[in-house]
Amino acid sequence: FIHFLSAGTNHITSHPIYTSSKITLTTSSGIHGPMIAEWVIMTSLVSSHQYNALHTGQMNHKWLPKDDLFQKRHDNVGRRLGVLGYGSIGRQSARVCKAMGMDVIAFTASPRKTKESKKDGGFIVEGTGDPDGDIPSAWFSGLDKESLHEFLAQDIDHLLVSVPLTDQTRGFLGKEEFDVLSRKKKAFVTNISRGPIIRQTELIKALKKGAEVKTEEDEASDVTKGEGLGLRGAALDVTDPEPLPEDDPLWDAPNCIITPHISALGQIYLERSFAVLEVNLTHKEKGEKLINVVDRKRGY
Repeated sequence: FIHFLSAGTNHITSHPIYTSSKITLTTSSGIHGPMIAEWVIMTSLVSSHQYNALHTGQMNHKWLPKDDLFQKRHDNVGRRLGVLGYGSIGRQSARVCKAMGMDVIAFTASPRKTKESKKDGGFIVEGTGDPDGDIPSAWFSGLDKESLHEFLAQDIDHLLVSVPLTDQTRGFLGKEEFDVLSRKKKAFVTNISRGPIIRQTELIKALKKGAEVKTEEDEASDVTKGEGLGLRGAALDVTDPEPLPEDDPLWDAPNCIITPHISALGQIYLERSFAVLEVNLTHKEKGEKLINVVDRKRGY
């Protein structure tokens, strides 16, 4: 078998090894949860605590007036995290957000109606994640638009995009989805998966709309027309394309945090990836089933 250091294999789906061989492929899925979850929380707090403004004040040696920021800052108690793709990253993010007082709901491609089906069957870093799938207060599933919209309409404050990039999820989120997501409130969107899952020009428009100052009457009128309120902000560790060109309008989108696909990387990355390989070598030696095996038909 071939072991990949990455969580996904979308970068080799057109390679003969993927398309024309029966060689078993395994990934490092499961090792990314701790680092990426901390990035998810960090960027969320940068937004909700108005940290960029505070940092600018420090750089300019200015003690900012509290009144300027008071009404813009909030904590996360009682808010809702919607995890679009409840894998190891989503589970660890859910664990941390639950500890912060948030409610968590999960979305998966296939139904998870039994207790056994909700368990995490992949590699788990000890002491992390949601091994038994006990954290979400509700589960949603399906790759069709109706199922996705049902999930997005659940009063989500923070949407975490962590589904793998496949033919079904390419362009998964666009104007329609952002309108459904923001019918009642301006949500925050985080993407740590792959850039093409989001239709980027439509994300920019949703961010610009969310930054507009409107009266309650105007906002109510937009909702009546079937439009959303726009997005409160976004945190993107992935873009389309990568690297993001210097003149791309995404750089200047309001309330948008962009990092260069680095959220998973840290000092212990390779050690954890080889730990997955070690588990599978042991399983292979004993004639047991391997973990983190890629399903070529599903694309991950």
